[in-house]
Amino acid sequence: MPTTPSAAPDLTSQRSRTYVAPTDRLITAPFLVVTVAGLGFFMYIGILLPLIPLFVEGPLGGGEFGVGLNVAVFAVAAVASRPMIGRLANRFGRRSVMVAGALVAACGGLGMSQAGDLAVLLGFRTLTGFGEAAMFVGAATLVADLSPRHRRAEGASYFSVAVFTGLGLGPVLGEWLLDDVRFERTFVAGSLFAVAAAAVAFFAPSFVVSPDSQTGHSIDGDGEERRGISRYVHPAAVLPGSVLALGVGGLTTFFLFVPEYSRDLGLGSSGGLFLVYSFTSLLIRIFGATLPERLGPRRMVTIALLCFAVGLGALGAIEATWVLWASAALIGLGAAFNYPSLNALTVNRVSDDDRAAAISSFTMFFEIGSAVSGLTIGGLGEIVGKQHAFYGGVVMVLVGLYVLRVHVVPSDASDAGPTTSSRGGDRGAAPAATPPVGD
Repeated sequence: MPTTPSAAPDLTSQRSRTYVAPTDRLITAPFLVVTVAGLGFFMYIGILLPLIPLFVEGPLGGGEFGVGLNVAVFAVAAVASRPMIGRLANRFGRRSVMVAGALVAACGGLGMSQAGDLAVLLGFRTLTGFGEAAMFVGAATLVADLSPRHRRAEGASYFSVAVFTGLGLGPVLGEWLLDDVRFERTFVAGSLFAVAAAAVAFFAPSFVVSPDSQTGHSIDGDGEERRGISRYVHPAAVLPGSVLALGVGGLTTFFLFVPEYSRDLGLGSSGGLFLVYSFTSLLIRIFGATLPERLGPRRMVTIALLCFAVGLGALGAIEATWVLWASAALIGLGAAFNYPSLNALTVNRVSDDDRAAAISSFTMFFEIGSAVSGLTIGGLGEIVGKQHAFYGGVVMVLVGLYVLRVHVVPSDASDAGPTTSSRGGDRGAAPAATPPVGD
């Protein structure tokens, strides 16, 4: 049984950078390193969330469509780079793409601090998209490498605590640094978080001997080279990724319009809303990390998408500040349940050698969802206004709910239900076969 990924060219050098993951533990030193690096990097991304829309609509005069175009450019860059990033992660290691990605993204932030028009900002936003894709693929693949098969959704939940803490606290810090007019210093400060993330990621392992490969539970590859579109998008990622993209479309709708919409309602700043969103997601991911395996992806993702739909629908229907706070909590609840279950579902359907390619393909649907919603919902906002544009997000997540329950994990799917028999079971053992659980 091979102890290193087969795609790496130099086995001697590779072995010196390989970490043998424990088969009976999830939280290890490398896991914590990846998580801390993710926290630092997504603090940077979080700082940009309210900063860029305000910069585009304010000093650059780009309007709502300019805000949506900024999201789309970032997303297209990240999607276009994903297939190559998966190959680079196999060849040079997960650590290399994490470090390089964080530094490239930092350069994009520094460049945006000097942008004088929308075109220049979009150019540096493209660079940020390349960097974010590399950092996230490297980190998410390492988390999956380090996690036992039946605890992968739990591992993804803990890692996403760092991601969503950064996305929640970053806007609060960004709004404070911005002080309405100090755009340059806020871009620079955000970029320093990305540099710090690169420094932490340097201590992560490059390659991992996964628990699956040691316990005999890994899936064998078919040995055939993928052709056509499957060379760029792993087939196992397409359907789960489509649901992810539609859910992200709803989430992006919230991110796009809440900063300005909250000001229209007299709230003054959206920082508190992002904090509620992040804090809700953080609590669920910490104290409910085992829920995805206990309830299964069909139920978990259904709950997530319904929370998105209700939160966005309320924003579109009721013009009141209390709705902003309640919807932020509902969006945070949905975000907590959406990604971990779909990620684990994808990873558990592929072999160890295909893991980086599958995660690279799956995570590109984050950007696909952002790009589609950025252009369509941004354009809708220009026509019907910010408040009614929230309904566009509702439509996207309801389509995602249909795809999930009919095509991704129908009630008779073998992996629709729980992957652990009880919370107190033997977490180091392979999961027993569980009959499908419909709901």
